[in-house]
Amino acid sequence: MSNSWFRFKQFIVMQDKAAMKVGTDAVLLGAWADFGYSKKILDIGSGTGILSLMAAQKSKAKIYAIEIEKNAYLQTKDNVFNSNWNNRVLVENISFQDFCSSCKPDFDHIICNPPFFENSLKSNSKARTIARHNDNLSYVDLIEGVAKIISPHGKLSVIIPFDLMDKFIKLAKERQLFCSRYTKVNPNPKATTKRIMLEFSKKQTKCKKNKITIETMTRHCYTNEYIELTKDFYLKF
Repeated sequence: MSNSWFRFKQFIVMQDKAAMKVGTDAVLLGAWADFGYSKKILDIGSGTGILSLMAAQKSKAKIYAIEIEKNAYLQTKDNVFNSNWNNRVLVENISFQDFCSSCKPDFDHIICNPPFFENSLKSNSKARTIARHNDNLSYVDLIEGVAKIISPHGKLSVIIPFDLMDKFIKLAKERQLFCSRYTKVNPNPKATTKRIMLEFSKKQTKCKKNKITIETMTRHCYTNEYIELTKDFYLKF
């Protein structure tokens, strides 16, 4: 059973209300995303609020966290309120589709750890199904919405299953969003790639490619590259 909270160096994430708890995917994505000089950031499907809080720690931007599931929205709201950055993180209980309908194309960075299950067995928990299955936010809806509201110089950062990489990149390219950087994520040196972090922009450039391995062949013994990437957040590093 998961702890009801997760402590990072500069903030605490309560996770008793949200269906999806703090996981490696979100921490990797938040640490990897290049917020640069972003002034306005959008976190789609905020869950516990971890990505919004990581973005706030790494930037000076105004951050918008949106979440369709009520309990997860309340979780994000509580975690933001109890953080050092509650004056510049706005939390809203709304679908991405509805949010996009009234937005201008002025987001400098959009970040999302999207639901990725398609046509698979669903949980008995409605909240967990919303968090894990893309019935409410398909990749097409996500990419079309991002293309509408991202600024001309903006970036989109996502983490998805590796086997969906080609599909996602193709859908994005069809909507004039081009992959500018990606990092393959391997659990250990002998395991196959499970996840990939992708960065997109409206400007077509040569895609920078690399990979990261989380653990050595010893369980819970982390690689130097993983420690270096996440050291500003994890207490143990």
